[in-house]
Amino acid sequence: MSLIVVGTMAFDAIETPFGKSGQIIGGSATYVAYAASNFVQPVNQISVIGYDFPKEELEALQARGVQLDGVEIKQDEKSFFWAGKYHMDMNTRDTLDTQLNVLAGFNPKVPDSYQGSEFLMLGNLMPSLQLSVIRQMKTRPKLIVMDTMNFWMDSAMQDLEIVLKEVDVLMVNDSEARQLSGQFSLVKAAKEILKMGPRFLVIKKGEHGALLFHEKDVFFAPALPLEEVFDPTGAGDTFAGGFVGHLAATRDISFNNMKTAIIKGSALASFCVEKFGTTRMKEISAEQIDDRIQQFVNLVNFEIKLAE
Repeated sequence: MSLIVVGTMAFDAIETPFGKSGQIIGGSATYVAYAASNFVQPVNQISVIGYDFPKEELEALQARGVQLDGVEIKQDEKSFFWAGKYHMDMNTRDTLDTQLNVLAGFNPKVPDSYQGSEFLMLGNLMPSLQLSVIRQMKTRPKLIVMDTMNFWMDSAMQDLEIVLKEVDVLMVNDSEARQLSGQFSLVKAAKEILKMGPRFLVIKKGEHGALLFHEKDVFFAPALPLEEVFDPTGAGDTFAGGFVGHLAATRDISFNNMKTAIIKGSALASFCVEKFGTTRMKEISAEQIDDRIQQFVNLVNFEIKLAE
């Protein structure tokens, strides 16, 4: 039931209406790994970092069952860096700085020790790199989950269309779903996207929850109403990590089990936003996760008598 996670391990600098983080650890693969490791171990990480990535951060990941054989360390280059500023609604943000550094020449390699992993999570990266990882797998994983974004739709659509044919689950937000499909209605958008290759589609709607589509089935999970949202960075990747981590732990890729996976992913994402960066993800316990999942159950659970 092992899981491969491909994505960035990086530095972020976040500014929100509630404060500034300074330089902290971020990156899609970092958030996915922290979330997934609550349900499944090992998490087989594939990424690239520079000489400046802190050793203690790597040790913290290893302590959570994250394998680092696939993490390339470039001793003469700096790690990827992103800086952003969130607006008051916390749904919109401005990119202040992007320094690709090691990411500019990243060519992910799947170590022999990772071969045979049944689950593959492709974090948001250049589509050609995502495809490269799929093609390096000697045995096709039981489930391939992929995240992407509008930038690749604008700059690498042909490559993106090729990868979409190879994956089982696509994760995008609502604006990306509309851009990819050319449809405003998310139901129509889902129908168009599912024709492109994925069997399942997850549309993330931030503080408004998430939708799961498969053939004619639709499931909606709300987001937990939170008193404080401190930093939304990484929430989508944390959601993805919880989702794929649950599926890998149960080895059940049915639509019904994906409903549970979405609730677990949403629960973990609700922790992520409570503090800057990965801080909260390092603190939470299994008991706290169970309590948060129960809050989701209580949020949507009701009894109703249908008219005779």
